[in-house]
Amino acid sequence: MKPTDTLSNKHQQVILTTDLERDLTMAIAECEHDRIFVIADRNTHAHCMGRLSTFRCLRDVITITIEPSDAHKDLTTLTAVWQQLQEHGATRHSLIICLGGGVVTDLGGMAAATFKRGINFINIPTSLLGMVDASVGGKTGVNFGGLKNEIGVFAEAHFVLLCADFLATLDDENLRSGYAEMLKHGLISTTAQWASLLQFDLATPDYSLLGRLVADSVKVKEDIVAQDPLEQGLRKALNLGHTVGHAIESLLLQRTPILHGYAVAYGIVAELYLSATRLGFPADKLRQTLHYIRQYYGTPAITCDDYPQLLALMHHDKKNTGTDINVTLLSDVGEIHINQIVGEEEISEALDFLREG
Repeated sequence: MKPTDTLSNKHQQVILTTDLERDLTMAIAECEHDRIFVIADRNTHAHCMGRLSTFRCLRDVITITIEPSDAHKDLTTLTAVWQQLQEHGATRHSLIICLGGGVVTDLGGMAAATFKRGINFINIPTSLLGMVDASVGGKTGVNFGGLKNEIGVFAEAHFVLLCADFLATLDDENLRSGYAEMLKHGLISTTAQWASLLQFDLATPDYSLLGRLVADSVKVKEDIVAQDPLEQGLRKALNLGHTVGHAIESLLLQRTPILHGYAVAYGIVAELYLSATRLGFPADKLRQTLHYIRQYYGTPAITCDDYPQLLALMHHDKKNTGTDINVTLLSDVGEIHINQIVGEEEISEALDFLREG
């Protein structure tokens, strides 16, 4: 990663930083603020907040700590954050810094976008998933009624500060969770980027190389979001793997929850199978991707008895028009076909392929 690089669209500055204190001080100076709040979850507070505690720009901050995991990304936690903002005198001129993974940036961004009809916020993602997906692009939200991100708004952080040093704090599962979104970005970009991602050893990660791959991955998402900020067309490319993935994630949330990226990895396999049968996605590229995902993510704990519930969840996906199941498919790496309507029988076959290969 370069010393400090900036990927900007007209709304949001994404800074790839090697001097977090300097760049955060600059970002705060450019945001209106009478009070500064930091939202973090318990894990982030324990492992990452210490690094920021010596920063002069954060000398008088008020910290709001939430529970970790997607199970707590809900209206109850959001309400608790609103209450703490109110109790500590937050105004429409205050500033929120979201320090954490995707749960923190999703929920913290939602709190900022709605409190006092919207206040400034800065994202400092500490997980790989947060860096390459949740913190960039302006989607905020919480889970509701058993469905992922059912309630939310588009609201971009003024700044997103990406510091690769935080990646060394992650356990294997969280690292792999974020990497699944990078695989998605590779598949919707170029064969060269996809191939380089399949060569990365997730068992013994090279963090210097990972930082460079993160920069490439963020650039893919930034370019798409800049062209289609409200997901009217091209941005739907970023949904690859998510229709099936969100259904699996929602189903297992009621049993043994899995991390978001694992669900996306499973969704990628199923939706590449649909891409192959529908649009001729190359069989060798499907097999290479399947092999990599099997190696590092295994297979989901679902059976054919779960198909009716999974299909019902897919019918309720917010990307749908009416009750049709809408997916993003590929005819090759980088050759994107949005708004593809698929039937239940096709999806059942894709789930069979996911489970059995």
